[in-house]
Amino acid sequence: MSKTADQYKKVIAKCRSIFEKKGKDYGTAWRILRISSLTDQIFIKAQRIRTIQETGVNKVGEDIEGEFIAIVNYCVMGLIQLELGADAEVEMPMDKVVALYDEKTNQAFDLMEKKNHDYGEAWRDMRVSSHTDLIMMKILRTKQIEDNDGKTLISEGIDANYLDMLNYAVFALILLDEQS
Repeated sequence: MSKTADQYKKVIAKCRSIFEKKGKDYGTAWRILRISSLTDQIFIKAQRIRTIQETGVNKVGEDIEGEFIAIVNYCVMGLIQLELGADAEVEMPMDKVVALYDEKTNQAFDLMEKKNHDYGEAWRDMRVSSHTDLIMMKILRTKQIEDNDGKTLISEGIDANYLDMLNYAVFALILLDEQS
């Protein structure tokens, strides 16, 4: 397996572990959130990362790694919500939710491998701040699609934007790990 694939899977395993632990603490209360609310949660996390990157000041004390992990997990939640819809049960067994988590992260991994091939791992030469900016751009695009009732004329949908944001966050986490 390639270095990128190994690093990617290591990051996803860490994100999944946190997702599972929070699931044991909170259950699937996040299922009550609408897609727009999940997008806003991703926005909050990305905005905090960007503010810390721009100011160099972190008053809350939590590092940006945790915020990128949260972005990964909120993107997975969004993908699950898109699949299940608002009418599905709120409380779900954790084994079912974790299976859906694995399905969505495997989908993101497959997309990453295809794009990574075509783009020649260009993300490795980018700054972490650029990954943050790309996530912010994808959030704004997603909000516009949501405001258009999920309809697009020529562009990819909400799910594609969540997959891209998830992958940008994983790339940022890999780069942060390499820098430490």
